[in-house]
Amino acid sequence: MDATYLTTDELASRIHYDARTIRTQLKDAVLMEGIHYIRPFGGRKLLFLWEAIQRDIGKFSVGRVPRASGGHSRRETLSIPMANGGIAHG
Repeated sequence: MDATYLTTDELASRIHYDARTIRTQLKDAVLMEGIHYIRPFGGRKLLFLWEAIQRDIGKFSVGRVPRASGGHSRRETLSIPMANGGIAHG
């Protein structure tokens, strides 16, 4: 299986995020070790698997819209992560 391995800086340029944001907020929150990235030879360096990230990049932006009755509707909405750690709902 051919895979495209990217460093944190290379991934940052592809998805237009700061490399520090990837390391501190996305890694282990939405990018999972063994699925989206590996640590070659058990070291500290991270290599991201581009194909897995491309496949899953939109999965975490879809959320549920709360209803006035306190439940959740089946309608899905877009949630955009913000630089300060918040989420913009659209």
